[in-house]
Amino acid sequence: MSWFESFVLGLVQGLTEFLPISSSAHLRLTAAFAGWHDPGAAFTAITQIGTEAAVLIYFRKDIARIVSAWFRSLTNRSMRSNHDAQMGWLVIVGSIPIGVLGVTFKDQIEGPFRDLRLIATTLIVMGIVLGIADRLAARDETGGKHRAIKERKSLKELGVKDGLIFGFCQAMALIPGVSRSGATISGGLLMGYTREAAARYSFLLAIPAVLASGVFELKDASEGHVSWGPTIFATFIAFGVGYAVIAWFMKFITTKSFMPFVIYRVLLGVLLFALVGAGVLSPHAGESAG
Repeated sequence: MSWFESFVLGLVQGLTEFLPISSSAHLRLTAAFAGWHDPGAAFTAITQIGTEAAVLIYFRKDIARIVSAWFRSLTNRSMRSNHDAQMGWLVIVGSIPIGVLGVTFKDQIEGPFRDLRLIATTLIVMGIVLGIADRLAARDETGGKHRAIKERKSLKELGVKDGLIFGFCQAMALIPGVSRSGATISGGLLMGYTREAAARYSFLLAIPAVLASGVFELKDASEGHVSWGPTIFATFIAFGVGYAVIAWFMKFITTKSFMPFVIYRVLLGVLLFALVGAGVLSPHAGESAG
């Protein structure tokens, strides 16, 4: 991998990680369109450490409060009813599905799941799901001629059941094209949570899974399966861009709809199907090891 490729891929990772459009799909597509080698699941996992570092800094006050309350709850029973302590446990519980499924389907994630036809399908299908979830949220928030405004749930109402559902939604992002934030936010909206609550928990829930995945994949870099220098460079690029995107996205969702992302996903999926169908792109473009 060249330094220019790592710069572009790091930029793509930072731009797309927190938006509901799938960073893994865009890394895969960027390589395919440019005629580069597929950066691979290991490159994706390691550069995601950069974007998760951006989450740690952006939500540092929330994270410090949750971690502190969680540790205190281990020895102080009165703290176990504290919302922040409960959030600590819910993040742990919600991380179980992606951990189990990630290990179980590791070979598929790094191989067949990276087929461009599958990516096109998940872009379209999950785009439609996000669109439906967004419309339901908008209907509750605005009401209508014959419908009263319905108050949606905050994170204070999050329990173990919903935490696990969030976790299984996050696990769907193991398939490129699904989108970690897109799947968890869609799940949250369908369960009746506000946009801000669904997005905030989505980002917090991703921290253990992404950091664990990145650390696990570091062995591939040490064994020579990843270009170490360019990958670290891409990780720093992803961190800087990712932080800016989080700040923008958290403000965007308070007043705006997810429909622009829905339209983008569907159009990109249709375009990808057309290019593969016309023979312009091979379903396995860029998959050869580089």
